[in-house]
This record gives sequence, structure tokens and C-alpha cells, in this order.
Amino acid sequence: MARNPTNFRCTECGWSTIKWVGRCGECQEWGTVVDASEQLGISRSVPAMQLTESRAARPITEHVAADVAFWPSGIGEFDRVLGGGIVPGAAILLSGEPGVGKSTLLLDVAAKAAASGRRVLYVSAEESVSQVRMRAERTGSLHPELYMAAETDLAAVLGQIDAVTPQLLIVDSVQTVSNSLTDGLPGQPSQVREVASTLIRVAKDRNLPTILVGHVTKDGQIAGPRLLEHLVDVVCQFEGDRQSTLRFVRALKNRFGPTDEVGCFVMIEAGIHEVPDPSGLFRSRLRNSVSGTCTTVSMEGRRALPVEIQALVVSSSTPNPRRVTNGVDPSRVAMLLAVLERRVGLKLSDRDVYVSTVGGVRLSEPEADLAIGIAIATAALDVAVPHDVVAFGEVSLAGEIREVGFLRQRGNEAVRLGFTRIVDHSATTLRGAIDTVQAAAELGAEFRPA
Repeated sequence: MARNPTNFRCTECGWSTIKWVGRCGECQEWGTVVDASEQLGISRSVPAMQLTESRAARPITEHVAADVAFWPSGIGEFDRVLGGGIVPGAAILLSGEPGVGKSTLLLDVAAKAAASGRRVLYVSAEESVSQVRMRAERTGSLHPELYMAAETDLAAVLGQIDAVTPQLLIVDSVQTVSNSLTDGLPGQPSQVREVASTLIRVAKDRNLPTILVGHVTKDGQIAGPRLLEHLVDVVCQFEGDRQSTLRFVRALKNRFGPTDEVGCFVMIEAGIHEVPDPSGLFRSRLRNSVSGTCTTVSMEGRRALPVEIQALVVSSSTPNPRRVTNGVDPSRVAMLLAVLERRVGLKLSDRDVYVSTVGGVRLSEPEADLAIGIAIATAALDVAVPHDVVAFGEVSLAGEIREVGFLRQRGNEAVRLGFTRIVDHSATTLRGAIDTVQAAAELGAEFRPA
């Protein structure tokens, strides 16, 4: 009788092969191909369990939903992202690039939770206790109810949990903790899966909220197996540019609240601070109106943020004019330049064009097309845009202005900030919008290209 070949399967994507290989042939991950029988752990025949009355399935209408009890972390912007606060027994994964401020934010969360009367255990697997102590002194995060431990072994971490009995656990980071009973080096999929599943099981059994810090790869994805994101209740991403003090926290997954909330922070020497109203971060403070500026209202999750876009158009001294962008999509700027030249009649092919946002914020949604187009046009025509003009709308290749989503929220935010002239899809075309801006600037309601 022929022998059945052993089947090996990738724990990441499910790719299978008849022999073991070090690298998956589908997702190209290393160390994820294991014996399928060991991975699944399923025997050939499983007897049915005799269920008790309490475990018997019932119609969903007979089940009573339990209310989720949040307790505030002390940082309003972080609570906004979490859906109202920290849920007892929840497993939260916070990921971000190195140096963006993950540890600083969580140290602040730990200090505020300790100040509210909760015992907190902060396990650092990357830094020593003295290093974390120095950061805590600099940011004012010292409290006697905040316990520190530097451990890299899972058994030692569990021992610290038994000894301290915390009400909040923070592990920084999950990729640097390893289990001595599991094969592989720290950070490999098998180790990350075992460490995360054990800590999450402890969090559920003891009703202990746990925050895990996760590393990211060079592509911006969370390092380790994809199973890690499925195991946790909340996945948050910490975003920011090292050249800017601005930081954003976004919820990519949230079992207790919405996933379209964004928290805004600024990183300063004394630590990280929340910005409840970031309306003034992305606008210039010039008193006089200047050409080449236009404000739009961008939606970051469910939050409306006013962002000023600045453009500069100058004569080019090279055969190939320069197109320099900062904070906006270069391909959309190139498209708008073509629309301005073809549909509006504004010659820009022999001029250098520079487009940038104020404050280092990045705009990716097409609602900023109209503001970018107005900024470039007014820069080329030397038209000073009044401070009370705001514009948002998507521009098509035909020069038509399309309606964007969240129109009411954008308009309400613009009115709250004192904008009295709103230029949107009601202007119909980009040329009509430029005419409206020129009329508002009292430089003539009729547009005449040079």
C-alpha cells in the first residue's frame, strides 16, 4: 500500500506542500510552514460532546446583551479612538514605526491610569527599567501605583502578573517576548503567536485589559502572523512623520466602537500631548490675504479638519519645469495642472509649480482637488484669496466639480471656524469656482486667461 505523504501548510496564507520548506511559496514568509497535523491538532474521529442546558444553543432573541463598561484612560483623544475608553478584559494592539512615540504615549496612559487609583504593570522587553524611568521623569509619568519590569521571557511576565495583580497590563513589545517552550527566535511567527495567545487568554480569564505594542515591517504592516490582528479586540495604528511633531492614532479594528475615529497628538520635548481641537494646526497665521492659498476641510475618520493648501507658480529656468509637492498626491496635482491648462486656459507647462500643505498633514482624499486647483490658479494669476473662503470638491478630467461625502459635517466645521464663503460642487466647474474666488477677492468676476 502506498504511503500517504505528509502535508505541510503555511500558517499565514494556508499554502500547502508535500515537503517542508523554510519559506512559503505563496506569501514568501519565512518559518511559517509547519506540519498540518501539528498545526490543526485534529484527530480523525472526534466524539460529540454532551451539552448541558446552559450551553445549549438558543435563539438570538432570547439572549440578553451585556453593556460594555468603559473606564477612561485619562487621555481624551486615545479614548476617542478606543470608542469611549478601555474595556476590562480587552486586548489592544498598538503598532507604529520606530521612534513615532508608542512607548511615550503608553507610559502616559499608564501614569494616568495609576493616578486614577488603578494598579498598572508596564513590562518593557526592549529597554531597561532605568531607561524607562528616565523617560517617565522627563514626561512627568511617575506614580507609586505604576509598576515596572524588564522581562523578555513569557514565564517571567506571567510571574510578574501573579505577583503584582495589576488592573492594566502594558507589554512593550509583543515581538520581543519569547516562550522557552516554543521553538524559534523572538519575533518569529510561532513565537509571536504563542506569546500573544497566552497574554490574551490571561486577559480574558482575569478581566485584565492588556495593551500590546507591535512592530511594523518596512511596508508598514504589523510584523508577525496575521493571526495576531484577529486575536486582539482593538488594532490601533500610530502614524507620524519624524520631521513633524504631529501624530495620529487610528483604529483599524475595534470590537467595542467605530473604526473611523482619529486621535490627534503633538510630540514635544516634555512628552506627547493630545490636541482636542486641531483646527489651528494646519493653517497659517498671516493676517493679510496672499495669492496661492486656499483652505479645505478634510475628513479624518469622523473628524473634520481644516487644512490650508499653499501653491507657488514661478517662471521656469529649465527646459523641464519642476513639479514639487508636499503633503498631497503628486499624480493628482499633475492631473489638476492638465485640467487647468486644457479646460480653464491657464498656461502652466512652462512654469515651475510648488504645492504644499501647512503643518505637514497629508491629504489623500479627492475632496482636496478643488482647493488645490484654486491655490494653483490664484498663484498663477496673483489673486489674493480672502481668509473667509473655503473650498472642497473633486475635480474630474472634464473640469466638472463633483460632490464629496460628509458635506454637512464639512460645512458645519467651516461655519464654526468663521468661513462665510463656501465653494463646492454648486460652482459646477473649476472655471466657475475660480470666477467665484475672483469675485470674492473683488478683482473682477469674469476670468480672462492671459
